[in-house]
Amino acid sequence: MLAKSILSSYSRLLAGVALAVMAVALAGCDSTVAQKAEPVRPVLVATAHYEAETPARSFVGTVKPRIEADMGFRVAGKVAKRLVEVGQHVEIGQPLATLDEVDLKLQAAQAEAEQSAATGVQAQAAAAEQRAKDLKAKGWTTDAQMDSAKATADEARARLNRAERSVELTKNSLSYATLEADARGVVTATMIEPGQVVASGQTAIRVARLAEKEAVVAIPETLLGRAKSGTATVTLWSDPNKKYVAKLREIAPNADAATRTYLAKFSLPDADDNVSLGMTATLTLADAATDRVARLPLSALFNEGDKPSLYVVDDKGDVVLKPVTVKAYESSEVLITGGVVEGAKIVTLGVQKLDPSQKVRVVSSLSF
Repeated sequence: MLAKSILSSYSRLLAGVALAVMAVALAGCDSTVAQKAEPVRPVLVATAHYEAETPARSFVGTVKPRIEADMGFRVAGKVAKRLVEVGQHVEIGQPLATLDEVDLKLQAAQAEAEQSAATGVQAQAAAAEQRAKDLKAKGWTTDAQMDSAKATADEARARLNRAERSVELTKNSLSYATLEADARGVVTATMIEPGQVVASGQTAIRVARLAEKEAVVAIPETLLGRAKSGTATVTLWSDPNKKYVAKLREIAPNADAATRTYLAKFSLPDADDNVSLGMTATLTLADAATDRVARLPLSALFNEGDKPSLYVVDDKGDVVLKPVTVKAYESSEVLITGGVVEGAKIVTLGVQKLDPSQKVRVVSSLSF
């Protein structure tokens, strides 16, 4: 009985010792893990993106024709037919409208009759002049009669010449009764209807020529120099992926009284049929030559006195200090021309407390 009691006490003692040893071992492991674990520091980053030092400026404009002509009849008359509608494309020589030709045909017939009469009178006067010359040569007539016959013949010839010109004018007037397109274009407005009486030169149909198109925009006075010396491109809202070269053709000499902007017209030499009149376009102005820089916050710059540097974060969360070339300092930004690659992630806050051997965690924005 005594032996059993001693054995039970000894077993409990061994169990207690084992538990104590295990507790000490576990505590030692925890302290080792705690010593090895390092805190991961969150950092705010910005992506390096190189672009022109002077950013491009964009303006909304409208595609318009360079030449838009108000066409009208060269003679007065009553409109017989209007052969085109607004939006219709026309070719060179295509009839647009016609006048009633009755009166014009009567005038042409009258001119031809006067020409026939003048031809007969001229022939008679020429014969009389020739007879007077023959009689004068034989001494059977006087100088006065000779001069009279010559004057009559000269007058007859002049009247015949006038009659011939009158016939030509009436033929031209008859051809003017048909209004024809003088260039390839599109009808933008019609101001006449059949039965309407129009005067000579009155606007009848407006045609915009398709040979030359241009983008019309309003430019502020601060960018007039860039508009004159820089490069310009145009994109359409209907097809923003395609760019067209634009060249400044004309700029207004005076600013608009309300907006204080200058109306500028940029020709589009490469415009195709996809560029329709009236489309909305975006004109982008850029300097002809400028350095490409990356704009970063001033707080991202780390400088120990020898050369400015930036902390770059890789995909594993490691940071590397890289020296950079500074182009200029602005109020809240620094302009970098080299040292970091396009798309690099740059630490922008707390760079003075970073260690290159430290692990970091990238965050996109601050939260409180």
